Parts: sequence; C-alpha cells; structure tokens
Amino acid sequence: MDSIKNLVSRFDTYIRTHKPEQLVIPPLIVLAIALVILGGMYVTTGSPVRLGFQFEGGTIVEIDTPDSYSDLEVAFMDYPLIGVSESGNRKMLKFGPMDDDKEESLVVKVNSEYEYATPEIKHADPVYARSLQKQAIIAIVASFCLMAVVVFLIFRTFVPSVAVVLSAFSDIMIASAFIAIAGIELSLGTVAALLMLIGYSVDSDILLTTRLLKRRGNLDDKVTGALTTGLTMTTTTLAALLMMYLVSAYSYLIVPSFPQISIISDITIVLLFGLVADLMNTWMLNTGILKWHLQKPRGRRA
Repeated sequence: MDSIKNLVSRFDTYIRTHKPEQLVIPPLIVLAIALVILGGMYVTTGSPVRLGFQFEGGTIVEIDTPDSYSDLEVAFMDYPLIGVSESGNRKMLKFGPMDDDKEESLVVKVNSEYEYATPEIKHADPVYARSLQKQAIIAIVASFCLMAVVVFLIFRTFVPSVAVVLSAFSDIMIASAFIAIAGIELSLGTVAALLMLIGYSVDSDILLTTRLLKRRGNLDDKVTGALTTGLTMTTTTLAALLMMYLVSAYSYLIVPSFPQISIISDITIVLLFGLVADLMNTWMLNTGILKWHLQKPRGRRA
C-alpha cells in the first residue's frame, strides 16, 4: 500500500510541476520510436512483427529427448527446419511450409526414430494461416474502431475523445514494438493480449476523462483523485499478471513435471509491457491533452 502511495505521489508531483505541453512530449517520442521500429520490421521482413506458427503455416514437432540442438539440426537437415527451442523438458522443432510428400516423410521419420520420445506433431496449412492473419487484423482494427465510436458517443467532445483514442492507439503500437524487439512471435495468444489491452487502456482513460469533465473542483485535485484510483487498479493488475507470467513460464524449474504454458506467458508478457506503457500514456499523454483543453478559454474549446 505504501508503494502505491509513493507512486501516486511521484506521478502527482510530476503532473503538477509540468505544463501540459511538457507532459505530452515524452509519450509522443516513445510512440514515434515504436512506429519507426514497426515500420523498419515491415520493410525488412514484410511484417511489423514476427509471425507465429498459426499465422505463417508449417509444422511443429515436440519430442522428449536429451539430444542437443545441434544434434537435432543435423538429424533434420533434409527438412526446412526454422529453429529448435525448449519447452519444459521437451524440445520443440519448428519447420516451414513443405509439400505433402515432405510432410509425410517427416511424420514417418519422427514416429519411427523418436517413438520413445512421445512425439507430438502439429501442422498448420499456409492457406489457412493467411486466412487467420486477415481475421486477426480485422478483429484488432474492428475492435479499435468500435472503441473509438463508443468513446465519441460517450463524451461528445472532440479533444477529450481524441485523447482517449490516441492513448489506446499508443498502447497498442508500443506493445507491438515490444513484441518485435523481444522476438515474440505473433500468435493467437498475443493477438488476444492486444485486444485485451484496448479494454485496459480505455478503462483508465475513461476514468480520468470522466473525473476531469464531469466533476467540479480544482483541476489538479481532480487529476490526483483519478490518479489514486487508476494507479491502484493498474498496479493490482500488474501484480497479478507478473505472478501469472512467472508461474506459466518458469514453474517447471521448481516442479520439472509442470510444463511451460507458452500461450499464457505470451499473453501476460505483452499485457505487462502494454500496461506499463498505459501508465505513461494515461497519466502523461492523456492528462496533458485534457489539462491543455480544460485550461483554454471556454469559447475556444472543441
């Protein structure tokens, strides 16, 4: 509880001692850097983030074997092996798209030579993967657009509505840039995390905007009230997500039989970074825009 009060006090002091223009500059710089990173990735790879198995197609083979990465690379050198990783005590081999004969040959090889290793084989058709890509893009864009419409209907004022939408957009872009830098693959889990992030972002932004527009009193005092509630909500969520990430990603170190749950760890790490970005975007970017808007002469407000 003391740590939350400390955090509120620091944010509050920073907001009170800086002009609105000074508050919005750091978040906008971070947003610009995120857009440059995503643009650079798109130019060099054809996609702003690394596409995962579900969105690229191919085959994943999981086996329980003591063989080293180099041994497995040699054993499967005749197949389009993209990489080898470890999931708990099991090795995971990712192969790129291949024709039916090659795919059948791979299945026969795995089942015959690694029968002892309880193999598990997953296949995603490239055509289906491209269709899933389009559906994921449509889901994110549609969710964001519907969120923007609802925000405009709630506040019916241009500047506060734009501030909420801009803050949510920045959260998504910064989280996506983190995915690109960290080398996290875009999977169904990370898409779900980005969709959830829209909701988390709007939640704190609407709290702030409602307090500042609907309540009377000193502007800085209203920001402080919203800040106390908002940071309590966000830090509680961050603590829960951190524990979820540690359990899903590293519990096998304590209990070897407990497998790594990659989809949960992907979702939580993206949400963790996105919510940290949301702290900056809500309490600096959105707050700066709202303070600038509310401090303008009444006749000039949009």
